[in-house]
Amino acid sequence: MKGKEHFDAVVVGAGPAGSTAALVMARAGLRVALLERGEYPGAKNVSGAVLYGTSFLERLLPGFRLSAPVERYITRRSIGFMSESALFSLDYKSSNAAVPPNNGFTLLRPQFDRWLAQRAVEAGALLVPKTVVDGLIREKGAVKGVRTRREKGELYADVVVAADGVNSFLAREAGLRGDFSLRGMSLGIKEVIALDRQLLEERFQINGNEGTAYEFLGSVTGNVCGGGFLYTNRESLSIGIIVQLSSLLEERARPYELLAGLKNHSSILPLIRGGSVKEYSAHMIPEGGWKMFPKLYAPGLLVAGDAAGMVLAAGCYLQGINYAMVAGEAAARTVIAAAKDGDFSAPGLARYETFLREQKLIQDFQRFQRAPEFFFKERIQNVYPAMICRLAEQVFHAAEGPKERIRDLAAAGMRETGVSWFQLLKDLIEGGRSIGW
Repeated sequence: MKGKEHFDAVVVGAGPAGSTAALVMARAGLRVALLERGEYPGAKNVSGAVLYGTSFLERLLPGFRLSAPVERYITRRSIGFMSESALFSLDYKSSNAAVPPNNGFTLLRPQFDRWLAQRAVEAGALLVPKTVVDGLIREKGAVKGVRTRREKGELYADVVVAADGVNSFLAREAGLRGDFSLRGMSLGIKEVIALDRQLLEERFQINGNEGTAYEFLGSVTGNVCGGGFLYTNRESLSIGIIVQLSSLLEERARPYELLAGLKNHSSILPLIRGGSVKEYSAHMIPEGGWKMFPKLYAPGLLVAGDAAGMVLAAGCYLQGINYAMVAGEAAARTVIAAAKDGDFSAPGLARYETFLREQKLIQDFQRFQRAPEFFFKERIQNVYPAMICRLAEQVFHAAEGPKERIRDLAAAGMRETGVSWFQLLKDLIEGGRSIGW
């Protein structure tokens, strides 16, 4: 490649997947270019955001807690079922989660992504922000680099890691995937609401570095399939909705109105009152799970993170950042091995799947492959949450006269909604299978 800029690897996208890949490869002595279309890593990245599974990050960056921009460690998780006027929650809290090893922590992507990318730079990677990639350079059927809009914008490499997000045109250009199905795509709408720290801790009954993660299902999104979330940061709240794109279009709903509905719910409004919106963002999310996974490699190309649909949406498991980082490391290990062998062909990169299996990523998505379809059913989205709230209201309401049996109250509620005992049992079995019981 005389006269041409050549790297051992070019990574497209400085999100969790891309920065992790660049970090691991740079540590191994490879010459790595990390390209980011935003002004800085995280400038265009959006998520809730909670990172679960801190053991991986500790292994990747020992002592990360000393420098990482962690907002709050998750010590309480709540899954709430909403009707228009009520909320019934399954609540778990443990003070043990406030000390290492932590279950997870909230973060703000602009800060976290910049921090992680900087670790890659310190390891030797070249970070190139404000760089738009237009396509792949291909020679004799193999990827040999990327074309960018920068001056002398062709960058050559032995391998390209496509971590360019959910719309990854690089994976599409390479023929590894088509357009994701609308039923497998969701739209996330999020606000960050500034709130006085003392007031926040009093409202959520947390102290120090403790944090809370709420997830909601039911009337929070009206007739649109989806759910909501509320996460505590140090001096702010992250609140938002995630809705199935096909359902959103069918109902002709306005996302910002759905978010306003969540914020104005009688159980949510007291938690955010007095806060001021400091950030509003929207982002596409691949939630189809295993069924929307593309082929993960081609000669000279690997795909990781959202570009490969690596977001797990399985009811009580809502994770993506951790899987992106795991995939980034696996991609890096694959490139390091391929560089040692001098083989960047498809067979030479096939060990990528082996490394992903070693980290149990593929097994997780296979185990929960039924979950996305199940949780987007009308009964799961709206009927059952309303039934649960109605039953709780009847059980806890102290009325005059004899107390009715809970079984009879439940049966009456089912008759009102047209759900039979058989259908309920069927849904329980299917739900259990979908979340890996």
